[in-house]
Amino acid sequence: MTTSLSPTEVRALEEALDDEYRAWSTYDQVIADFGEIRPFANIRDAEARHIGALLALFERYGLTVPANPWPGKVARYAGVRDACEAGVAAEVANGALYERLLAATRRPDILAVFRNLQEASQQRHLPAFRRCAERGASGGGCGQRRRRGVRP
Repeated sequence: MTTSLSPTEVRALEEALDDEYRAWSTYDQVIADFGEIRPFANIRDAEARHIGALLALFERYGLTVPANPWPGKVARYAGVRDACEAGVAAEVANGALYERLLAATRRPDILAVFRNLQEASQQRHLPAFRRCAERGASGGGCGQRRRRGVRP
């Protein structure tokens, strides 16, 4: 399908992809700094799947895929608790972003992807980061996980 998108729809897809790239890069940096810890390892893998869902839309509509500009340019944190608190803030902002982006289109395929990504953010990622922030680095909930090597 190569139906042309409006400039607003193209910008919405680009903004969504940029946000998912930034999240993936941020969580990857946390893992580089503190090890393969949860929830960052699990959520980084989920962000890679989110990127994949958006890339499928880019392909479907014949859009040029921008490179991920965020590796090496994201915030770094003094500790895991700080990173978890930043994760909470990022996922709250992500929910608001998708609320705005949902108004940019009426195309069922784009709406479905945006809704799925918003739901994952608000129903799974946000609660996981809240639990991690409440427990901190020493109270559990930030455990180790085997690395899968997912790199968008």
